[in-house]
Amino acid sequence: MSEPDPQPSRRRRIFLMRHGSVTYFDDSGRPYLPESVPLNETGRVQASAAGAVFARLGLRFDRVVTSGLPRTVETATRVLAETGQAIDIEVWPALEEIRGGKLSAIADESLRDAFVGAFEGMVAEDRRFVGGETIGQLLDRVLPAVAALRADASWETVLLVLHGGVNRAIVSYALTGQRAFLGNLSQAPGCINALDVGDAPADWVVRMTNYAATDLLQPGERETTMEVLYAQYLKFRGAAR
Repeated sequence: MSEPDPQPSRRRRIFLMRHGSVTYFDDSGRPYLPESVPLNETGRVQASAAGAVFARLGLRFDRVVTSGLPRTVETATRVLAETGQAIDIEVWPALEEIRGGKLSAIADESLRDAFVGAFEGMVAEDRRFVGGETIGQLLDRVLPAVAALRADASWETVLLVLHGGVNRAIVSYALTGQRAFLGNLSQAPGCINALDVGDAPADWVVRMTNYAATDLLQPGERETTMEVLYAQYLKFRGAAR
């Protein structure tokens, strides 16, 4: 019988960020197109602060991957401005945020559940996000993209700048080793997660989640992002009736 290999396989590091803060609704609660919203001033500060953390530690990225939506590209650009790296920013559309449906088509009595239900507890795959894409459909595109990234042996450290829902899908998979969606994993705007991956599919180590460089202990946060957005949209919903 052969002796076991005494040397564990070396894991590689994924730094997984959420984009910085954006403004999804105007002052009246009217929604902006989520595909085109840029970072707001707070989001720009968050992105640069995250970049400064990487820079202080002298961290370098072999690859930088975004979903291609403006808020992720702008966040990645600001991070790289702080680290001083001249590196191409990759665009992977499969990693775009979970897609919502038409808000006006959702009945009043179902509106709160449509906003917050997809991010509560262990979420079933048939649950829809704001009347649009299901959690299962999100996993169908995100998990193969993550597998493809892991299959490329050319990188040691990669930065992914993505979205709250997408990040939950990735961290949930890392924690459980299976298709799962833990909706109550918080992802603050501009936050950093640190995940290590080995060669085996289930070889994940979650080192850190939801590190927010501008709000380390998040002492004032009690509501989720979707609860805040629901309250903002209610103003427009009420005014439009």
